[in-house]
Amino acid sequence: MTNYRIIQKRKIWLSISLVLFVVFTAALFTWGFKYGIDFTGGSLLEVKFSDSRPQSTDIQTALSGLNLNSNSLIIQPVGEKDMILRFQETSEETHQAVLSELKEVAGGVEELRFESVGPSIGAELKRKAFYAIFFVLIAILLYITYVFRKVSKPVASWKYGSAALLAMFHDAIITMGVFAVLGRFYNIEINTTFVAALLTVIGYSVHDTIVVFDRIRENLPRSNEDFEGTINTSLNQTLVRSLNTSLTTIFVLLAIIIFGGESIRTFALAMAIGIFFGTYSSIFVAPPLLVIWEKMKK
Repeated sequence: MTNYRIIQKRKIWLSISLVLFVVFTAALFTWGFKYGIDFTGGSLLEVKFSDSRPQSTDIQTALSGLNLNSNSLIIQPVGEKDMILRFQETSEETHQAVLSELKEVAGGVEELRFESVGPSIGAELKRKAFYAIFFVLIAILLYITYVFRKVSKPVASWKYGSAALLAMFHDAIITMGVFAVLGRFYNIEINTTFVAALLTVIGYSVHDTIVVFDRIRENLPRSNEDFEGTINTSLNQTLVRSLNTSLTTIFVLLAIIIFGGESIRTFALAMAIGIFFGTYSSIFVAPPLLVIWEKMKK
């Protein structure tokens, strides 16, 4: 079996990660997210026209008499005959009036989905999403520290947990930064499905890292190599498995992104981006951090 010199070239991999981390962190803090109605409050109506889809200006003119805030009304064509309308939170009466006006303009209209969220609920969802991510990070650190408690040489067990946490933080920030860029230039919004995808990415990243760390733990007592060589051997032993698992998952997610509906596309896209970088960090970020800590200890 070919033994790739992955750890020996750690400066290259960590430099790539550092550049990506800085770029997408800057994007995240500069532009932030484009929040969907789950977080900002409002209504979303997705419809499908049986005949040709009318122009957005015609729709806006038709809805001008319904007391919808023109600044909050966003009309987004989707596919060939679908359209998504976002506007301020409305009553069921206004919801039906919007459908009636659309039928007046275009004839046959099929309602695909309607969602309405109040601003107070949106703020609560945002706060709970933050708490969920925070407590997941703490739980993962404690769990990995406990699992690797018997591995104390040459690196303490808590450093395995810290390395996994740093790699996971790297994946989460880059994924969020990508969505900040997509929101800025392509108007892609985030909602509660994005938070679910982010939590899944965090779990996937840690899972992949633990597989590598577990092989390191198995090899340490019986290895004739130094710590750096043992980690490199362990990486090579798990490399094919990590790549195959991640690629098959990403292929499925790409199919959902291309052929799936609008409501699940954000989730699949976040998952695909996160799993890609999660696989990278479990191979090229977390294990090199252990070697760096071991060198610093010496």
